[in-house]
Amino acid sequence: MKPTLVILAAGMASRYGSMKQVQGFGPTGETIMDYSIFDAIRAGFGKVVFIIREQYADNFKSIFEPKLKGRIATEYVYQELSMHTEGFDFPRERTKPWGTAHAVLCAREAVKEPFGVINADDFYGRNAFENAVAFLNVGCNEKNYAIIGYDLLKTLSEHGTVNRGVCTLDHNGNLAAVTERINISGMDGRIICEDGLEPKELALNTKVSMNFWCFDISYFNYTQKLFGYFLQKHGQELKSEFFIPLVADQFIKEGGRVEVIPTTSSWFGVTYKEDAPFVEQSLKQLINSGEYPERLWT
Repeated sequence: MKPTLVILAAGMASRYGSMKQVQGFGPTGETIMDYSIFDAIRAGFGKVVFIIREQYADNFKSIFEPKLKGRIATEYVYQELSMHTEGFDFPRERTKPWGTAHAVLCAREAVKEPFGVINADDFYGRNAFENAVAFLNVGCNEKNYAIIGYDLLKTLSEHGTVNRGVCTLDHNGNLAAVTERINISGMDGRIICEDGLEPKELALNTKVSMNFWCFDISYFNYTQKLFGYFLQKHGQELKSEFFIPLVADQFIKEGGRVEVIPTTSSWFGVTYKEDAPFVEQSLKQLINSGEYPERLWT
């Protein structure tokens, strides 16, 4: 049974100012997601599950179905505020989605095998998908999850701050804790995090999660339980978010293991409009080096 790839594409792209998930960056209009799916297929994933907002469904399907038909199975899941809240009475004025861990929870009915999770608007690279499939096929179980680890220095934007899941490793090199840090930027050869937490300055080689996770299907029962606790504590807040790193952190505290899988791939993404030319140039270089064909799907 081949593993499944879950793609988080329900975000409103507020900082980027448009629906960046379906913007073309490749030479013939390929999205960043196209490259991720292309890498996933050749690495050995058997299905792609898109997590989207229902209002974007027709747009998504019109873009991806013609390309992917016959190449890989696809399924679409809608993340809505009321899903998996078990009747919890959250504020009616809340509009913000519950966050990435809730988004993955929404894919529960569509995923029946070990699975990877990625962001729609991040480029992860071929080697990252190959390493993920190797882990999902052999090392993944209900007590052993994983993340693909990237160096923080290589994930910053020149055009504004970024948010990252900062990893602390144990003496075996596995994840000891993951902390969501916000407002991170590079400054005079240093990395500064303006979020009121310590340390304020982060090491250049700090490992971070770019939200490429590898999970056993036991994730769903475990996360449903934690989401219930989260709602009791933060469910009345208008902008609280239930992040995947919160789930991973608690999983570790309760005796689970999260391996940190290194990758030779370079990460890049689009947080701000000004990042787009760099993404286009990076893809062009990879195509010129033979890593990708000029036209992915022909």
